[in-house]
Formats: sequence, structure tokens, C-alpha cells
Amino acid sequence: MKKQFAGVGQKKKDTVMENLCFIFFLAVTFIIFIAKILWSQDPKLPPSPKPLPIIGHLHLIKKNPLPQALHLLSSNYGPVLFLKFGCRAVLVLSSPESIEECFTNHDTTLANRPRTITSDHFSYGYKNFGFAPYGDLWRTLRRLSTLEVFSSASLLKNSFIRNEEVSNLCSTLFRLSKDSRKVDLKYQFTLLTAHVMLRLVSGNRGVEESDPESEKRFLDDFKSRFFSSMSMNACDYFPVLRWIGYKGLEKRVMEMQRMRDEYLQRLIDDIRMEKIDATGSVVEKFLNLQESEPEFYSDDVIKGIIVLMFNAGTDTSPVVMEWAMSVLLNHPDKLEKLREEIKSNVKHKGLIQDSDLSSLPYLRCVIYETLRLYPAAPLLLPHYSSKRFNLGSYEIPENTMLLVNAWAVHRDGELWEDADVFKPERFEGFVGDRDGFRFLPFGVGRRACPGSGFGMKTVALAVGALVQCFEWEKVEEEDIDMRPVFGVSMAKAEPLVALPKPWPEMVPILSQL
Repeated sequence: MKKQFAGVGQKKKDTVMENLCFIFFLAVTFIIFIAKILWSQDPKLPPSPKPLPIIGHLHLIKKNPLPQALHLLSSNYGPVLFLKFGCRAVLVLSSPESIEECFTNHDTTLANRPRTITSDHFSYGYKNFGFAPYGDLWRTLRRLSTLEVFSSASLLKNSFIRNEEVSNLCSTLFRLSKDSRKVDLKYQFTLLTAHVMLRLVSGNRGVEESDPESEKRFLDDFKSRFFSSMSMNACDYFPVLRWIGYKGLEKRVMEMQRMRDEYLQRLIDDIRMEKIDATGSVVEKFLNLQESEPEFYSDDVIKGIIVLMFNAGTDTSPVVMEWAMSVLLNHPDKLEKLREEIKSNVKHKGLIQDSDLSSLPYLRCVIYETLRLYPAAPLLLPHYSSKRFNLGSYEIPENTMLLVNAWAVHRDGELWEDADVFKPERFEGFVGDRDGFRFLPFGVGRRACPGSGFGMKTVALAVGALVQCFEWEKVEEEDIDMRPVFGVSMAKAEPLVALPKPWPEMVPILSQL
């Protein structure tokens, strides 16, 4: 009997071992199969380094920030580069010629955005023009948003918001300067932009009290909802990680969206019930449209537009302001030249206004040169191919993500004289918001940023006012630290802290703000 049981036990062990061997064999076969697919180079594809199984080329971009890592790869393999980030095919462009061909001949093919965890949850069912697939819905939403928010007429109509909020910023800085206190300009610029965007959207500031504690609470609350990164994460490159709930990433995105939705729905309901004065605001305009077409202008459509404005506006403009002031502090001759222009061209005895910007060409050059060296979106926003297309002699597959390395193009020594040097004069006489395909801080093609005019005015007004009103001193004798931190936007690694001292002739004006 014992021998019989022993025989049965041995058979079970043998069966288990056979199953384990079979599973091991399948796993090895699968890995070899995947490796062959990844390591084989289609001769019709653009140049590419040898990928590793499963992860593709992700190991090549670990050591450096993504724009710099891609630039190094492009230096070795050419300005048209094909990569694999996990299961995603990625096309990287780093030359004006390749960018021009893509967005001249294949703009419609590349008019979509890649779907990600964040876009799945933050876009209200892809009902905002930032993420909506290219088509009738996207065209309608973008046209209406441009008309109601970013058109020349709308910019003129809401210029008083920018004027008043920049005035509030100067008043705060003047108050802090009385005690010779250091000023965290990153914080002040972020607060300014949040107030501007909230007033534009709802007609009201984030907080009416001007005391520091109330403003800090407001900004912390606002950032907790709307400053979360829209960048892609591991689950977007390896879908299996999303299925197993890797690190709870999707749960956190869903919780963020729940918080946002509660806030935005409450905001819309308050304006709908006239609990707050929202005359002329974006929400009021779209609620008026909702009355005539309630099915199209649903609350979700309105919330999707607001989220896009909050994310895009508050994540870029303060970054550019901070870079501009940092680079001016490192170049006192340029700072003085800008101040002289403002003194000469602002004829009225008061704070610089939105209407003065057209007579300040050097200020515009300073902002453009800042955007060249420190583009707010160094890789722009990714595009996505809806079908296979040809780029020169290369064949680009369907469902390829396109990254334009604007940071590399903007610093290309073959395109720009003294490419790494801050020279605002290079933009003298420049008109528009891009220079062919070598300067494209606001994107290119159908998906280019519709709010570029609004962003330029906001940044120029803030920087102009700070130069007009204050003499600025660095906290340390050495140059301001200009190291960047790359993400969807390119921020300074070290926040800008400086000492403002009001110019004597501006003290009477600042005292009355």
C-alpha cells in the first residue's frame, strides 16, 4: 500500500515538473520571439539603435532628461529617429526640414493625440479640443474656444483682468520690499497666473483677501487639483501594468479627477444659479450657449474646456516668467536696455498696461529669446499617426507617437548663431509666434496652441511691470542657477529668489496701488 501511494506521489511530481518545463519552454520561446521582433530592423523605418526585448529603447533615456537624451541619440542616428518605448512606436524629429515635411504633407494624419491614462480620465470622454480626436467635434470645440476666449476681440475685452492682477502683484512686491525681504518669484508668478485664469473662467479671483496665508491656502488647493502632470507613465508604455493596477497609478488619477469634477461642477452650478457674479466669464458664455443647444454644450463639455485652460495656462506662463526674469538678472545689460525702452515708450505716468505692449518691441524680443532657450514645452505635446505615411524615404507605421524636440532645434548651432547665448536682438523685426520650423514654442500644425496670444500678453505684461517698477538684485553674487527640470513643461530646478527695490520715481505710483 505504501509503495502504491509512493508511486502516485512520484507521478504527481513528474507531472508538475513536466508542466513547469513546458511553461519555461513557452516563456523562453515567447521571449525569443519578442526579441526577434524588436531586434529586427525594418529597412523602411528611420534609423534606430538596437532595442532590448520588452522595454525597447527605454534604457537609453534613463540617464539624462528626455529632451537631452533624445538629442544625444539624434546626434548619433540622425534628425529622424525611430524608437520603441515599451509597446509604443515613437518617431523623434530634430530638424526643421523633417518637421516641415510632417506638418505640411501629413498634418491631418498627425492631428491626433496618443491616448493615455490621464487623457482617458481628465478629458471628460475626449470632449475637449486638447484631446478630442481630429474631426467635427474637435473642429467645433476649438473654433468656439478660440472665438470666445483667445480671439483678438476677446483678448482686448479681458485685458483689464491681466492689468489688475499684474497691478496686484506689483503692490504685493512693493509691500515686501519695505522690509528688504527676499521674494520667491516662482510662487508669485504661479499665484498671479492662477488668479488670472480663474477670473477669466469664472469672473472671480481665487481669494479676495490679500493676506499671505489666505493666498497660500488658495494656491495649495488650486495646485492640488489642477497642477498634476499630464506626462505619460509606465502604464502607457506597458498596458499590462494598467491591467494589474501597477502602483495604484490609475487609482490616483481617478481620485484626482473626482476632486476636479466636484470643484468644477460646484463652480458651474454657482454661476448657473447666479450665486457669484460671472459677467463676461468663459463659463457664463458657454452656459448661454447651453440654453440653445443643451445636448451639445453639456456640463462635461464646459468642464473639459475649463480643465484644459487651467492645466495649459497655469503650467506654462509662470514658468516662462521665471525663466525670463532669471536670464535678465544674469544679463544686467539686457535688463537695463529693456528698462530704458519701457521708460521711453510708456508715455503715461503709471504702471505698464496691456495696451502698451505693442510699443515695446524689445520686451517682445526678450520673451521670444527666453522661449527659444527655455521652451515651456521642450518636446511640444505628442502627436499620433492615424495611418501609415511616408516621410522622405522612410515609411512610418500607423499608431506611431510623434515627438518634436523643440529644445534641440532651438539650440542647434547650425540654425542659430551663438545658439546657447541669450541675445534678444536676434528677434528684432520678427513678427508672429514661430520662425518657419526652427522656432516653434507654441507648437505647429492643426494642434498648435490656440492660447499663444494670451500667453504672450500675460508673460510680457508681468515681466515688463517688474522691470519698470523695481531694481532687482540677486541674493547671491554668482549667477542665477539656470539648471532645468524637464517634464511636460521645462521648469527651473531651483526657484528664482531675488530682492526687489522700487525705483524712486515709481514709489508714488506703487503706493497708490
